[in-house]
Amino acid sequence: MSANNVQLVDRIVGALETAIFNGELLPGRRISEVDLSSAFGVSRGPLREAIRKLEARHLFNRTAFHGIRMVDLSIDDLEQLLVVREVLEGAAARAAAENISEEEIKKLKRFSEDEGRRKSALTFAPTTKGFHHLIARASKNRWLEQMLCKDLYGLLCAYRYSSVDLAQRAEDARQEHHEIVKAIARHDGDRAEALMRKHNRNGRADLIKRLRAKGVAQPVSSLRRIPRIKAPRHNRSLR
Repeated sequence: MSANNVQLVDRIVGALETAIFNGELLPGRRISEVDLSSAFGVSRGPLREAIRKLEARHLFNRTAFHGIRMVDLSIDDLEQLLVVREVLEGAAARAAAENISEEEIKKLKRFSEDEGRRKSALTFAPTTKGFHHLIARASKNRWLEQMLCKDLYGLLCAYRYSSVDLAQRAEDARQEHHEIVKAIARHDGDRAEALMRKHNRNGRADLIKRLRAKGVAQPVSSLRRIPRIKAPRHNRSLR
């Protein structure tokens, strides 16, 4: 595959991830390659390659006679993923305490301080520039970063469009973030890991309890048109 086609596939992957997060693709709903090809303005070759990449990350499922469907995570699935998240993020916090640079410490502290001032709603699915991403990258462990930032966080974003927020425990979560940052800045790996795991257990217990008590509203939106992706001008013939 040419470099331009690789770039195009990566752009389609990004557009599909955005569509999942925004609720433009519905959990459990069959994916139409024809509709997506038309919406993206690309041929089905690079689209299929992009879908295969997301299949490998378990965001799409392919079954005989039913085609391709976006993953539809149950509350039990979510709880199991959050258990895995506790273990991996605990390891990432320990590694970050051991390997983080001074510049990364400053960035993490700034983010934590800004988070307290913003007092915006927190979600269980981390954003690409958020607190948990920063720690995963500071771990300097490419396998941990891949498993968290790409695989696990992508699946969490797929859960009912990541529409569940942590508003009811937001202040506690922010304080827990502050304590984790302090431990990492002191290069105290034991404490950083323990605090991160406790933070995840607290969030998981609160979230799952509320989800089981109230249930989760089923999505009602449908696939909306996604901004057209254009291949590089000199590579149009490869579409």
